[in-house]
Amino acid sequence: MLNEIIQERLKKLSRLKKAGINPYPASVKRTVSIGEAKEKFKAFEKSRKKVFLVGRIVSWRDQGGVIFADIVDESGKIQIVIKKDTLKNFSLFKETLDRGDFLSAGGTLFKTKKGQESLDVKELYILVKSMRPLPSEWYGLEETETRLRKRYIDIILNPETKELFRKKRIFWQSFRDYLSKEGFLELETPVLEALPGGAEAEPFKTRHNALDVDFYLRISLELPLKKLLVAGYEKIFEMGRIFRNEGIDREHLQDYTQLEFYWAYHDYNDLMKLAEKMYKEVIKKTTGGLKTSFQGKTIDWGKKWEKIEYVKIFEKYNKLNPVTASRDELFQKAVSLGLAPERHFGKGRLIDLIFKKTVRPTLIQPCFLVNPPVEVEPLAKRSEENQALVERIQIMACGSELGKGFSELNDPLDQRARFEEQMKLRAAGDKEAQFLDEDFLEALEYGMPPAAGFGLSERLFAVIMDKPVRETVIFPLMRPKQ
Repeated sequence: MLNEIIQERLKKLSRLKKAGINPYPASVKRTVSIGEAKEKFKAFEKSRKKVFLVGRIVSWRDQGGVIFADIVDESGKIQIVIKKDTLKNFSLFKETLDRGDFLSAGGTLFKTKKGQESLDVKELYILVKSMRPLPSEWYGLEETETRLRKRYIDIILNPETKELFRKKRIFWQSFRDYLSKEGFLELETPVLEALPGGAEAEPFKTRHNALDVDFYLRISLELPLKKLLVAGYEKIFEMGRIFRNEGIDREHLQDYTQLEFYWAYHDYNDLMKLAEKMYKEVIKKTTGGLKTSFQGKTIDWGKKWEKIEYVKIFEKYNKLNPVTASRDELFQKAVSLGLAPERHFGKGRLIDLIFKKTVRPTLIQPCFLVNPPVEVEPLAKRSEENQALVERIQIMACGSELGKGFSELNDPLDQRARFEEQMKLRAAGDKEAQFLDEDFLEALEYGMPPAAGFGLSERLFAVIMDKPVRETVIFPLMRPKQ
């Protein structure tokens, strides 16, 4: 069926060319957008001034000597009225144009008897002859896999999808504007790294042919930005793609946008104040308010966010203190929860695994989760009040982590010791354990000022839109069709 439609359209294409019409011209007649024409409709209607509109045909209603069609551009949709009595080549266009083609239509604006704003077409030019039919407007693209694989069709047919990505642009721009207003400098660091660092995640590996060396795609923005703190920058941020070779689920992707900022001479207490204010401003600009919906629940971002101690809430739900518990106790707890922990998992990985199963799903309203055990966060500074804990915050809401920051570890000896512990875990089979990065340690040895650092990903946008993160990516990575 599809092949027959394509063959029929190829015949129409050939007919247009034989009539001396170029179905793919370079120049376009356009005087106003559809949105502007509708906004100033009364003035255009009164003046009878000819306007040229362009757009894709999304509906085509042939009524003999008159054709009613709807065309859309990025700014909106309008009806055009094509009459046999007033248009040269009416019969040719009637027989060769299809839904999906692009047109330039020139004429005057008027209202039909039913009051519909329309364009009375006096000139018509084809801009693109489409070869494939658009799916039915009535049914659209129902299957999620198809919508994601053919996102361009999804955007054509579903205005809400187009609006989603407008909101995503507002989301990221609002973070950029906020940090810039606060005096942070936006910088860029390399995507390829000799060693991946700054997070516990399995990296992607690639080959650099010119240097004849293997590199990794970055899993975080953290370590290069910290080197820039050593260099003397005090307020910096980067917004860029990172890559983690891990599973796909409602919250995780392999490549996604992340924002990280670093703030010299401040700590995690300062982070909490800045982050709460920043999130509230960004969410309000993105959604229009401070209340969002998530899986049937109302999330109130506008209230003062509660501060929750990691150890206390872990113990509350598990009857086990994560600091004093042994690795074997934690391992057995994970087994009892049906989490199938691997034998090489260290204490930090087991604590995190149990937390994600038992505690995280209960944290629905926005809050700060603070002061986890040191084993959980290899890059954060120890708490001065309790050396077994680190000064880390996590912004939790909707049962998910939606941002993380901490007072940055700048003691090179402590950092080396923690990297060495990570390397032991890696040697035991933990592919997500961090590498010992001598280059970063050397930078720390020159001296990095006390600083706070913070990161968030596009998971936050997915949550405030109440969608799986993959559906909020314009072209998510998909398995190639066989």
